[in-house]
Amino acid sequence: MNAVLNMIRPGRSRYFFALMLSLLADWGMGSNIAWAGVGLSEIPANATDGPVTLYYPSHDDMRVIHHGRLDLTAAAQGAPVRGNGHLIIISHGSGGSPWVHADLATALVNAGFVVALPEHHADNYKDDSHPGPDSWTLRPREVSRAIDAVGRDPRFAPLLNLDKVGVYGMSAGGHTALSMAGGRWSPAGFKQHCEADLAEDFQSCVGLNTRLTGGMLDGLKKWVALLIIRHRFSDTTMREHHDPRVAAVVAGVPAAADFDMTSLENPSVLLGLVTARQDRWLVPKFHGERVMQACKTCERIADIQTGGHGALLSPLPPGFTGLLGDMLNDPPGFDRSQIADVDQKITAFFAKHLLSQQ
Repeated sequence: MNAVLNMIRPGRSRYFFALMLSLLADWGMGSNIAWAGVGLSEIPANATDGPVTLYYPSHDDMRVIHHGRLDLTAAAQGAPVRGNGHLIIISHGSGGSPWVHADLATALVNAGFVVALPEHHADNYKDDSHPGPDSWTLRPREVSRAIDAVGRDPRFAPLLNLDKVGVYGMSAGGHTALSMAGGRWSPAGFKQHCEADLAEDFQSCVGLNTRLTGGMLDGLKKWVALLIIRHRFSDTTMREHHDPRVAAVVAGVPAAADFDMTSLENPSVLLGLVTARQDRWLVPKFHGERVMQACKTCERIADIQTGGHGALLSPLPPGFTGLLGDMLNDPPGFDRSQIADVDQKITAFFAKHLLSQQ
C-alpha cells in the first residue's frame, strides 16, 4: 500500500482517491457485495410531520416483514452500522408508501447508503385528501425536515455526513425531486398546462377521479375539470426551494408540466432522469421528456421502452383494478425483471456523484 501511495503525485491525490471510491462503488454493486444486511426502522411523527421510514445497513438478522399486500425482508429495528456515510431521501408518489420503493432502497443500502422516506402530508397511502399542487408546495420542505430529523437521531447522526445528500422521487415525488434540483413552478403553471393539453394529459390534470372514454359525457368532464382547476390553481407565485445539503437528484417519471423550464436548463445540482415510454398517467412529452429537452446538463439514467407509470414501483403491489390498475399495472409485454438493472443505475448515479466528492 505504501508503495502505491508513493507513486501518487500530490497534485493528483484528490483525483486518485475520488476515482478509486467511484470504482469501488461500481465494483461492489456489480459483484453483489453488500455492506451489510438491510435494517428497517422509523422516526416517529411529530406535530408538523409524518413518520420517516429508514432503510440502512445492519448486521442484525433479517426476516420477512408483512406490510399490507407486500412482504419485505429486513431486520426490523436492527442496529445501524456505518456504510458509506451518505443519506438518500426518497419522495414517494401520490398516495404512496415507503414499501413500494423497497427494492431501490435495498439496492442503495447494499451500496452503503442510509435511505429515508418521509410520509408526505395528505398525499400518502393513509390520507390522500390533498394531492397535486397542494402537496407539491409542501413536499420540498418536508424533505429538508426529514434530513434534519435523521441528523438529530442518535442512531444515525454519528454515521452520516449530511453535507452531500441525494434525493430520489417518483411521479409526484419526481416533482419534489425537480424542486430540490432548483426547479421553479406555480399552481398557475399547472392550470395553464391543463387548459392547453387537458385531453392529451387528462389523468395528470384530474388524477383518478374520472377518465375520458370517447363517450358523450367527455365534454362535460372536461368542462367540470377546467372549472375546478381554474378555481383552485390561479396563483402565479413561483414556488422554489433550495437546500445546500442536496448534491445529486434523480427524478423518476416526474410530474413536470407546471415547471418553468428555464429553471431546469442548468439545474443547481446534478440531475438524472428516468422515463417510461408507455406512461399514460404523466404523458412523457409533457413531463419527463420535456425536462430532458430543456435541460442542458441532465443525465438520462434509464428510458424504459415498454414500462408504464408504475414501472418504478418495486415491488408493485398486486391487485390494482379499475382506473388505478390501468394507470399502474404493467403494460402487456413489460419485463419487470429489468427494474433491478434500473435500480442499480440509479444507485451508480448517486455513488458516482456523492462518493466521488468526498
